Order: sequence, then C-alpha cells, then structure tokens
Amino acid sequence: MENPAQASPAAEDTSPQPIGRQAKLAIGGVMAAMLLSALDQTVVSIALPSIVSDLGGLDRLPWVVTVYLVTSMAVTPLWGKISDLYGRRPVVQGAITVFVLGSVACAGAQSIWQLIVFRGVQGIGAGGLFVLALAVIADVVPPAQRGRYQGMFGGVFGLASIGGPLVGGWFTDGPGWRWIFLINVPVGILALVATAVGLRARNEQRRHDIDYAGAALIVGAVTCALLYLNWAGEEYGWTAAGPLLLILGAVLLAVLFVWAELRAGEPVIPMALFRNPVFGIGALFGFLAGATMFGGIVFLPLWFQSVMGLSSTRSGLAMLPAMFGLMATSIGSGQLISRTGKYKIFPVAGSAVLVVAMLLLAQLDVDTPYWQAGLSTALFGAGVGLVMQPIITAVQNSVEMKDMGAATSAVNFYQRMGSAMGVAVLGSVLTTRLADLGAGGGSGAGKVADIQGLAEPLRSKVLNGYADALSDVFLLCAPLIAVAFVVSLFLKEMPRTAPQQAAPIAEEATAKD
Repeated sequence: MENPAQASPAAEDTSPQPIGRQAKLAIGGVMAAMLLSALDQTVVSIALPSIVSDLGGLDRLPWVVTVYLVTSMAVTPLWGKISDLYGRRPVVQGAITVFVLGSVACAGAQSIWQLIVFRGVQGIGAGGLFVLALAVIADVVPPAQRGRYQGMFGGVFGLASIGGPLVGGWFTDGPGWRWIFLINVPVGILALVATAVGLRARNEQRRHDIDYAGAALIVGAVTCALLYLNWAGEEYGWTAAGPLLLILGAVLLAVLFVWAELRAGEPVIPMALFRNPVFGIGALFGFLAGATMFGGIVFLPLWFQSVMGLSSTRSGLAMLPAMFGLMATSIGSGQLISRTGKYKIFPVAGSAVLVVAMLLLAQLDVDTPYWQAGLSTALFGAGVGLVMQPIITAVQNSVEMKDMGAATSAVNFYQRMGSAMGVAVLGSVLTTRLADLGAGGGSGAGKVADIQGLAEPLRSKVLNGYADALSDVFLLCAPLIAVAFVVSLFLKEMPRTAPQQAAPIAEEATAKD
C-alpha cells in the first residue's frame, strides 16, 4: 500500500498551527498519566527491601518486578489497537483506572503473593499509559509540532525514571513504602478529569474485531522468555532442561503469534507494518536502546549505594546530572524536530554518545571521585534523551492514521521488551560476577546497606567486587548500543504527514463527543 507520506512529500506542513485550550488540557492529562507509568518503573525498586521486611518472602522478590514487566509489556500492543478501534478517550481513561485500582490494592497488600498479583493488575494499566499518551499527541497535535510535544513527554519520562529512586527513597525513609502506591491516586484522578474535559477528538466508527488470540500468544511468548532470563542463569543454569523448555516455548509461541497475526482481521501488531522500513528499523533500534537505557537507570543507583555507600535518597540525588542531561537533550531535540522536520541525526548522535558514556561508566572503581562519576552520568542522560522520542516521531511520520495507535504501541512494546530482557540479562551477569569475585554472592539490597559496616579486609574485598561486577555490566551495554548505532544509520527521513490526515484538533471537536 502506498504510504501517504511518501506519495505527497510536497504536502509537508511547514506553518505552525495553534494548539487549542482543550488540546492542551488533554495533553496535560495524558502527560500526568504517563508520569504514573514512568515513575512506577523505578520508584518501587528502592522500596523493595522494606517491602519484603514487612511482608516476608525475600526469595519471591524477583516476581514483584517480573510480573509487572510481563503484564505491562505484553498488553502494550493491545491497548494501542483497542484505542484505534474504540477511540482514545475511553481507552486512556480505562488504562488510568486499572492502574490506580492496582496501586490501591498494592498499598493494601498483606502478603508477598497478594502484592505480586496486584502488581500484575497494575502492570496491565501501566502498559497503556505511556503508549496511549504518545498516540494522543498524534491525534491532537499537528505533525509540524509533534516533535516539540513528544520532546516534552520525553523530559517527563526522564524526570520520572531518573528521579524515581529519590522519590522511592524519600517515601521509604519517611511515611513508609505503601505511600509509593497511594501517591498514584491523586495524580490518576487529575489525569482522569483532564482527559475527560480536554480529550474530545472525534473518532471514526468502525467494525470492531479484537485479536484476543494474538494477545494471548504474545503474553505467553514474553512470559516464557522473561522467566528463562530470570531463572536460568542464577538458579538452574542456562542449558538445564527446564529453562531450555521455556525458551523453546517462547520461540514456538512467537511463531504462532506471527501466524495468527497474518490471519487476524484486526491484528494486535499488523504484520504489514514490518514492510515499512522505518517501522522495522525503529523497532530494532528501540529494543537495543531500551536494554542499554535501563541498564544505566537500574544499575547506576546500585553503584552509588554499594560502592560509594550512599543512602537510597542520596543515591537519587547523585542521579541528578543524568536527569538534567536527559531533559535538556529530550526537549531540545523535540524543538529542533519541530523546526526542521529532521530526526535521523538524533538517534545516530544519541547512540554514539551512549557508547562513550557506557565505556566511561565501565571505568568507575572504588576510588573514583563523584565529580567524575557525575560527568559520566550526565553524558549517559544526554544520550538517553536523544534516542527516546525521535524514533517514535519517525514511525508516526511513516504510517497511516488508521495504524497510528498500533504502530506507536508496537514500537513502545519493543522498547519495553528490550528494557525487561536487558535488565534480566545484566542482573544475571551481575549476580554471577559477584559470586565469582567472592563479593557476597548476591546483589540483595539488604546486603548492600550493610557493606560499609563490614570490618576490613572484608569491606574492601566486597567493595571492589561490586565495583568490578558493575563495571562488567556497563561494559556489556556498550556493544549493545554500538549495534543500535549501526542500525540507526539505516533509518530513513520521512516527510511529515499532511495536516488533513491527522485527527481533528481537540479544540474543534463537538461537545457531543
């Protein structure tokens, strides 16, 4: 099928169009919803030691993280497709409601298994918040201005992701870990009100055909893959019979998923999207960049806490250079994309910056002063800001409006998959290296808190063990993002979609909607 963007390059929108008041309110509402999703990815990790102290089940702690990743990642394409069929507003509000109800249930959990189940519910809602926010931008913002607003969204995501450890540490040290879930309630209510009032864009009525088989198959494939990565290396070995059955199941279910999508009337991820070279490159780049990005976001705070001996709150403060670097480049790149319509340079430059940043982070050791670590951290944040949103903009510029939600959610799905699998693999590498180096044989947060109180020479041995193991983690990220750099060189510049192809600006919609 001929792509509109390719057919009418002369139709590129070069004159800025005003964003109405209702549209701005809708953007504010989905931005608040995205804040919930982005913040929750990191804020919980700081509180996990206190959670297992209250509820017990330290050996079940990985499930608190894994179940959230599985449910949020697996339903991401489904949320986008449903929003294409039923309209953005009801689906956005549905995702917010599920997330808030899951948060309240998590806050009231009385056992570790209850928390695991409720985190799964919370993840179902979280899977739609970020991707639907990006789809709303495509609905209510003219193509010429999307880069600017998506850059702002990237800044919010970076602020939440990097600031999450600080927020989680403050609540854990203050009113208690349950408040990291309860704080989602007022923010969620604000997002519901803002989207109810502001998001009034009309949606074309279409015959609905939800691809439940595809959704179930992709849930199964992702679940098997993540269970393999979480269990194999640490508990059973990578080549044991049980883990190999999991990876075989993941491959089989993935093949069945592709087969089902080719035959579905309304597929969760339309296979035709992969004939679009921009989408294929964007999905692969997003996977690799996601693994590298969360490698830094998850393990940098651990370096500050274990090697430098900072508290959870102070380690969050130590991440401020990364936050400022990320926000500056994310917002700046969005502004430049809006002015020029060019986006390829940003993922190319960002992945190159991340290669350098990861190599510098791999040089950190016990004697590294904070100013040096801070500079490397700032460079890492700047690279993340350059690679996050331009890929979404590239994909949205290359697909038709009817596939906007599905394409946006699919790219975000691959980013999340890369993040989840990257963290799982890097976590296994860290655990294995700590055991090999004799640094305590684990990376539990409780042991990290006790490192500085150890007697010499054990303290120095453990500190050096953590520093060496984390250095290996950062070093492993370098070739991943180097491959992403090569992939980004094949990204094509596409002209912005003509304004008449976008959904009506929310300000122009009728009150009946």
